[in-house]
This record gives sequence, structure tokens and C-alpha cells, in this order.
Amino acid sequence: MTAQPLLAVDAPSLYFRAFHGIPEKAARTDAGEPVNAIRGFMDMLAQLIRTRRPDRIVCALDASWRPAWRVELVPSYKKHRVAHGDVEEVPAALEKQVPVLLDVLRAVGIPAFGVEGYEADDVLGTLAATQPAPVEVVSGDRDLFQLVDDARGTRLLYCGRGVAKLEDADDALVEAKYGVPARWYADFAAMRGDASDGLPGVPGVGEKTAARLVTRYGGVEQILAALDDPEAGFAPGVRTKLDGARDYLARALPVCKVALDVPLPAFDPELPRSPKDPDALLKLAERWNLASSAKRLVDALAG
Repeated sequence: MTAQPLLAVDAPSLYFRAFHGIPEKAARTDAGEPVNAIRGFMDMLAQLIRTRRPDRIVCALDASWRPAWRVELVPSYKKHRVAHGDVEEVPAALEKQVPVLLDVLRAVGIPAFGVEGYEADDVLGTLAATQPAPVEVVSGDRDLFQLVDDARGTRLLYCGRGVAKLEDADDALVEAKYGVPARWYADFAAMRGDASDGLPGVPGVGEKTAARLVTRYGGVEQILAALDDPEAGFAPGVRTKLDGARDYLARALPVCKVALDVPLPAFDPELPRSPKDPDALLKLAERWNLASSAKRLVDALAG
């Protein structure tokens, strides 16, 4: 019998996706307050539970969406998404929904937490590294392809096109999609760069060149070591570009790598088969016009 998975959910990835995927006017309370992110998130969670049949579940949060240690290494990291100070630019209509969503998860009995100094990605990485396999990480963040590990039993359920069109990623899928094994994805990303995270990458080294370099030499450390070997076979232009980016790559790689050793709080991942606090869930459903989504989630839990 196949063991049931731990579903490790990237909560910000899903609620941002729900907010932008469902028009505000299509999901409101009687008073006109938008609940599109909450409803969408609850429906995605219900579908995941119904189709993946986990026996454990955890939702990871961004306690620090732009950790100081990453910014110190690469100052441009997520800089374009700063509203002011160190506050993330989040639509006001979404910001008001997140506390309600967390109240829903609390009433249902699904643990949801972040860890100060780390992003949700790092919490997910640590769950994948420390919890009994199999672990299915759910996210629309392609950085998490690096967590895929066939030997350990870690998969990424990539919802870049929505939960209804999940890509169930094993190592073969990552290699087919990007031309590199999952274990080298962070190295590949550091070289290619990622505009959505403010990572410039190595000038003149795009996705295909980065994949060829990783395939031939290995990760960033191996590539930089090979630069010192005149017989390593680099094209002169590529060698010059990489040589000029040594400092950037040394700093970008730890930024791109997901932490696997976050000090997680105590939590019980066992999937609740019924709401932990049904009265609280009923009140939330009535107050925020969530009855249909709450029923779908409760039905999914009951299996």
C-alpha cells in the first residue's frame, strides 16, 4: 500500500493566485467586502485534499517575505515589490482577507505558520527535509523545483496554471522542463536570474546556456572551479561572462537555495477529519459568506 503524503502548502502562493484569479465582484459579503482570496484558497485546498488524499497537512507562511540575510547578499532581491520600508506591496483588498483566512485554517485545525527571518519557501524546504516521506509541496513558485527528490520521496505539485492543472513534478519532469536535474535547479536559477525576485543573473547567460553549463560541469561551485582550468572547454565569451560574475554567483547561490534547517515550531500535521472548532467555522462562514466553500472543505476532510 502506498503511503499517504504530507501536503506542504505554500499559502501565500495560493492566496495570491486565488485573489488574482477570481474577480472581487464575484465573491463578496452582503456588505460588499471582497472574499475572493479566501474562497479561492479554501476551494483549492478542498480540491487538493480530495485528489491527493494526504494524511498530514501544513500551510507555510511568510514570516519574513524579504529576509535581511538574503537582501544583504543581493540588495536587489525583491526590491521592486517593496511598498515602503520593508513592507511588501500587497493589494489592500487582499491584505484584509489574510487574517480571516488564517482564522478559517485555525477553526478547521490545519496548522499554518511562518518562522521569523525566513520565507514560506524555507519552511517548505525544511518540512521536505525533516518530515517522513512522502512529501508533496504545493506551490506556484518555480524556485521550489529544487526540492524535488525522487529518492527521498519529495514532489512539487506545481500550480503555475492553477490547481486544476497541477504539474506533478518528479526529477524527470524538472529535467524535461529546464534541462537540469532538480538538485541543480538553484544553481541554474542563480545563473539565469529571475526578474520576479529581482535576481539579475549573469549578463549574457540565459536559460539554455545556464542549462548547458550545469549539464557539463555541475553546480555553480563546480563551474567556478572549472573556470580556473584552461582545458575546461569554455567558449571564450562564456568564460569572460562567468569570470566577471564570480562575486555575484557566490552571493546569489545562497539566496536562491531554499533553507532546509529552519527551526520549526511544534505542530501536529495530522489531517483533521472534521473541523477542530465547528462553531468558529460556522460563525466565520456566516460572517464572510463562505458557506459553500466551507462545506466543500469539510466534505473533503471527511473523505
